[in-house]
Amino acid sequence: MVSPIDPTSAAFLFAENRSMPMHVGGLQLFKKPEGAGRTYIRDMYEEMRDVQDIAPLFLKHPKRSIGTAGQWVWEPDEQFDIEHHVRHSALPKPGRVRELLELCSRLHSTRLARERPLWEAHVIEGLRDGRVAMYTKTHHALVDGISAMRLLQSVLSTDPDERDMPAMWGARPKRAKTSKELSRVEQSLADVPIQALRTALGITAEAAGMPGALVKTISKGLKNETSALSLYAPRTLFNQNITGSRRFAAQDWPIERLRAIGKKTGTTLNDVVLAMCSGAIRTYLLELDSLPEQPLVAMVPVGLNAKQSQVASADGGNAVGAVMVQLATDLHDPAKRLATIHKSMRDGKEALSSMTPVQIMAMSALGQAPAILGPMLRMQGIVRPPYNLIISNVPGPKTTHYWNGAQLVGTYPLSIPINGMALNITCTSYDGNMAFGLTGCRRTVPHLQRLLNHLDEEVAALEKAAGV
Repeated sequence: MVSPIDPTSAAFLFAENRSMPMHVGGLQLFKKPEGAGRTYIRDMYEEMRDVQDIAPLFLKHPKRSIGTAGQWVWEPDEQFDIEHHVRHSALPKPGRVRELLELCSRLHSTRLARERPLWEAHVIEGLRDGRVAMYTKTHHALVDGISAMRLLQSVLSTDPDERDMPAMWGARPKRAKTSKELSRVEQSLADVPIQALRTALGITAEAAGMPGALVKTISKGLKNETSALSLYAPRTLFNQNITGSRRFAAQDWPIERLRAIGKKTGTTLNDVVLAMCSGAIRTYLLELDSLPEQPLVAMVPVGLNAKQSQVASADGGNAVGAVMVQLATDLHDPAKRLATIHKSMRDGKEALSSMTPVQIMAMSALGQAPAILGPMLRMQGIVRPPYNLIISNVPGPKTTHYWNGAQLVGTYPLSIPINGMALNITCTSYDGNMAFGLTGCRRTVPHLQRLLNHLDEEVAALEKAAGV
């Protein structure tokens, strides 16, 4: 059945080119169950490949033609071939994490074929510590990062003895939602703007407050105060045209270490994550003699906490807006950087909390427009970047999870660099750890993996400054 593609998803298809593949990815590491035989990984791959019923989401591909009036639509793939989408790979010796990240970097560099459903999964063996890896990539027109995390969670279990978990792309029988789940769906942040727009009263109410919200946002931007709009981001090596080649680096740190810093300094976990990134980027740019005098600005997606009305939160929820956070990369003292980031994030959330969800979306779109229009109009180097990089935080499972007895021991996100934004940092929490996934253009961001060492050094520096 043919169905229209919504404008947001279609935008990712329009924007995609050889230099900018528009898919998100994920790397999962599994520990084999006790007693696993020599053919365990081959059996795992075949179990994922031989799924009888594929979920409709994974069977459709995009199409645009004269028959669709030039509009993008989804249509079923009549020649669907599961072996094209689910693949079995092996690492070369010595099978270190380095070889795994190099493979993921290559896989993440290539575009998904539009004549097929826009997803791939690679079961990877050959790690010398015996773990199993799985790299997946899915076009952003199909799912976003949060949806991809939810899809993963839906096929995992907290029971190590459970053995009937399907693959992520397997169809699952629908069940009736509980009253608690229905209530949560009704309060879904993603539904709030749609509900408002569906009624004339909603449209009138939102439009009435839009000019005031716009004036306030621009005013803050002109004063170099934190809001959804930035007018003061300096040019850096991250803000130039990119190629299609990718470099991926990943590592995780215990959340308790980061929380301890936050507790001592009166800051949030997200503030500490941003301070780690700030210090690491500062050191990285100093090494390259490329640190600008002005502080870098990061675009940080934020959500609304339904339980707290319309208070913005960067610690989770559905991202419906963005705050342009000053990273204080001009400050040498890690404690002062953390304090400045905390204030910037707090001011940004307070600014958004005075707006309705639709106003937040509109103001955030305004703030991101220069980043989108710059690459489209080939104006890199002519206009200043609205922000220097994206740093996002996607919450994951808090407890240990399993897939048919295999323990998930790590999950790392891969994201989308674009022209003018050559580095993307995405974090995700899982089972007591905060995992950092750094995705960048291999040619534009040299020696990206050094950022992992700088992140580790920054944790230690923050602990020392906080007296942890």
